[in-house]
Formats: sequence, structure tokens, C-alpha cells
Amino acid sequence: MVKSGNKAKRGGLAASPSHLMHRALQLALDIYTDEAGPDGLTQRQFAVLEAVSHKSGLTQTDLVRATGIDRSTLADLVSRMTTKGLLDRERSTIDARAKAVRLSETGQAALDAARPRVEAADKRILALLPKARRDSFLLMLAELAGEADAAPVKAKADLKAAKKAARDAKKAEKQAKKSAKAEKPPKAAKLKLVEPA
Repeated sequence: MVKSGNKAKRGGLAASPSHLMHRALQLALDIYTDEAGPDGLTQRQFAVLEAVSHKSGLTQTDLVRATGIDRSTLADLVSRMTTKGLLDRERSTIDARAKAVRLSETGQAALDAARPRVEAADKRILALLPKARRDSFLLMLAELAGEADAAPVKAKADLKAAKKAARDAKKAEKQAKKSAKAEKPPKAAKLKLVEPA
């Protein structure tokens, strides 16, 4: 039995979660840009400042985890934000090889000015959904973000498990060859027949 309604008609891009999420992201960024204004913080700058405001002294690796921004983009972003005076960089007290960042006074002021604008953007985005679905929408987004956060750890564990499985298979193959050799009957000695003269 074919169901009536939107589900039966959906196909192609309309049924593609990745495409629909991309479109939703475009809409969200447009709304964010509209609320932030031409001189406001970008969404990524806001994310970095917000993360640093919650825990000063984060390394760039910590910021990658906290914001989800890829490592190379984040390194460039932090460099530009430091040049603009939004962040201060210093040697990490935990890892001498790493640089830690903290909010500058200018960065704190920019963050304080941006928070109401970001809140307004978030309200506009949620207002596009029926009130009854907003909480479940946020929960689903949080679940997807959690999966994104867990992906690198899972990928590392999967790689480790695959390497172990390959080593175990190689050991089993060697053992099988040894066992096969041990089970072969010894070769019969060739007897030379000597004919009487």
C-alpha cells in the first residue's frame, strides 16, 4: 500500500539528508550573517571566542575538538584573530610545544557584542520550525554533533582493530602452514636398484 503525503513524493535531493543539511546550513549562515552585520564576527570566529571564553588556555587541538573546525582552517583563523587582537597566544603550560590561546580585552568586547546577535539569529532559525518540534530538532542536532565529535576516536579505534585483525590473520596463516608441514608424511627415500653384473 502506498502512503499518501509528502513521504511518498520525496525522492532525489529532497530525500538526501546531506543535501538537506547543506541547504539548512546555508540558510542558517545567511541568517547569522544578516544578524551579525557586515562588521560582526563570522560564525567561526564567534565559535572560537565562545569556546575560549569557557576555558582559557586552550591549545589549537583543544579548539578543533571544541568547535569542529578542521585543523588547518583553525590554525589560519587563530592566526588572523591574533593579528586582529581578538586572541592572545602564549606557550601552553601543559605542553611546551603547543601554543595556548586566551581572550584579549578586545576579544571579550567583541564576544559580548556578538552574543545578543547570535541569540537573535538562533531565535530566527528556530522560529522557522513549529514550536512543538524545536526541542526535538535541537536534540537531533546535538546527537549529530556528538557523532561528529566521536568520529575521530571511532576511526582511530577502527584502524587499530583492522591492524590487529590483519596481524592475527597473518599469524593464523603462518600457524596453518606450520601445521600443514608437520602433517605431511616424510618423503620416502629413493632406493637405487643395482643390477647384478
